[in-house]
Amino acid sequence: MTPDTQTPLDEIGMVPRCRSCGSERVALDAWACWNSAAGLWELEKTFDDAFCHACEDQTKLDWSRPDEAPTETIRTLNDAWRCRGEGQGQLLVTSGVQAKGSAFVVAAVKAMRAFNDFSADNDVYREHDFGAFDLNGEKLFFKIDYYDRSLSVGSDNPANPTETVRVLTLMLASEY
Repeated sequence: MTPDTQTPLDEIGMVPRCRSCGSERVALDAWACWNSAAGLWELEKTFDDAFCHACEDQTKLDWSRPDEAPTETIRTLNDAWRCRGEGQGQLLVTSGVQAKGSAFVVAAVKAMRAFNDFSADNDVYREHDFGAFDLNGEKLFFKIDYYDRSLSVGSDNPANPTETVRVLTLMLASEY
């Protein structure tokens, strides 16, 4: 471990993330000492208690490279919303799907919820945010987009369920 931060050497170059939501807005309890020669506070020791500012609660930390998206968390949240309607989100069904009638809409939503044919070809980022399937001779797509809570801009952190609204659009392929 490095003496100033108590960070294991294999975690250098990595960033801490909240285990619950994936946010990097985390803090540790620590001691800081004044360095008169440098004219600044220096971190002397960190402790095990971690706090997530996004969750506003105690947390455990996971370490990852800063350029790596928390893919597993995003995928889990996407599947929970798409398959079970769990989490913050909206389902938009396009006018083309609606024009096929209410029985078609119900069948399309059911097929979308059951969809599990993800592969490297159709799920490049492994987030389960897009799918294509056939229903009654029609090709359909679903797509999940990530917005902030006001639905006015994209979410800064799709892995954080407290600040992200998932908008799932179900459409005919011809409407794409």
